Amino acid sequence: MTDVKEKKIAAKDYASDQDVKWCPGCGDYSILKQVQGVCAELELNKDKTVFISGIGCSSRFPYYMDTYGMHSIHGRGPAFVSGLKVARPDLNVWMVTGDGDALSIGGNHFIHLLRRNVDVNVLLFNNQIYGLTKGQYSPTSEKGKVTKSTPFGSIDHPFNPASLALGSDGTFVARTMDRDPKSMRTILNEAQNHKGTALVEIYQNCNIFNDGAFLPLTERTTKPDNTIFVEHGEPLLFGAKKEKAIVLDDFTPTIVSVDEVDASKIWIHDKHDRVKASILTRFFDDPREEGGLPRPFGIFYQEERHVYESGVQMQIDKHIDAKGLPDLDALLEGPNTWSIK
Repeated sequence: MTDVKEKKIAAKDYASDQDVKWCPGCGDYSILKQVQGVCAELELNKDKTVFISGIGCSSRFPYYMDTYGMHSIHGRGPAFVSGLKVARPDLNVWMVTGDGDALSIGGNHFIHLLRRNVDVNVLLFNNQIYGLTKGQYSPTSEKGKVTKSTPFGSIDHPFNPASLALGSDGTFVARTMDRDPKSMRTILNEAQNHKGTALVEIYQNCNIFNDGAFLPLTERTTKPDNTIFVEHGEPLLFGAKKEKAIVLDDFTPTIVSVDEVDASKIWIHDKHDRVKASILTRFFDDPREEGGLPRPFGIFYQEERHVYESGVQMQIDKHIDAKGLPDLDALLEGPNTWSIK
């Protein structure tokens, strides 16, 4: 008798039968591929995995996953994932959103999801533009950005999503980019394994309405000097030959040459240090201007904290232990009702 080998789950097993309808060359394709790969790597049960989105180009994501999902209301993804996780804490819940969906109409929902620490993964596709509505400036568009809705240049100061997440007491805050699939996959793995709200901001190129927005951070000639990839327990080094380092001078980050500084002075990344993580996320200088700090990528901060849905369940269990299961009929027939005459 021949032994039958169990079929290994592959990324394609998480791909739906729907035609992917993003523009050719869109960064969303890369993100979709990595998410499907992570689902396969972690062997997530498709019957217990849900992707929920709001409105925008990124929000077509649930159609392309062979899991449960919902294309919900503009900016209200956090309300849907919160309710779902409270009702079904056994599910793997992912929320897919964009810079407009999450930080404009959905801004209030977004910050409360983070502070409550609902156990969901949030993938925030940041292309610094409204793509679905054909090229208006978004809450993350840089100051001076000329778009159809800002013909003389935006005068708004942009949101920094990672910094906003830390300010909302997020328990997992990370950043990656569509053109770095290896780093993205590592971070997505960590996000899924985190107990609590895991925010992963993903720089995503919109090649139709904002092409090249992240060029200084992605091009081979400029990337080494404009980006820094942080890892827990490792020094903050960057440059083509890792010849530059970051040191803290009275909590002020400064760029120094590795050859000209004592190695003990170089900043060692600690993803459990909220204060230093807050400083790190403020590395937000315009990479097109010389002399600025490099843009960081990686897991900036992570902590363990009680999750929201567990607190809700504890309250319910405590009430049942004290008073027994509630009687819905008795409630409806009780004195606290109104008669309409």
